[in-house]
Amino acid sequence: MARVEIGSAARLVERLGKCVKVGGRELAIFRLSDGRIYALENRCPHKGGDLSQGIVSGEFVFCPLHDWKISIKDGKVQAPDHGCVKTYKVEIEAGKMYIQL
Repeated sequence: MARVEIGSAARLVERLGKCVKVGGRELAIFRLSDGRIYALENRCPHKGGDLSQGIVSGEFVFCPLHDWKISIKDGKVQAPDHGCVKTYKVEIEAGKMYIQL
């Protein structure tokens, strides 16, 4: 696995997604209200909606295209819909964010 720097943790706005391109992948990065930071594939499994543009509520992001509810923590789509998106481990070191690819 490759460990890649993706930016400063201080620049993430709470509960707003940020799109980051890393190694040919587009990721959605989120800082939850408790300060935890998560990264997931920036593509809804339904119609490819840009998840970084979705509305964050608690530990979920709602796809901006068709309102699918997706867990930011594990990438699982919530019922009645189904599917999942890939998640990536985020590490914070000296204020910088790193992702495991």
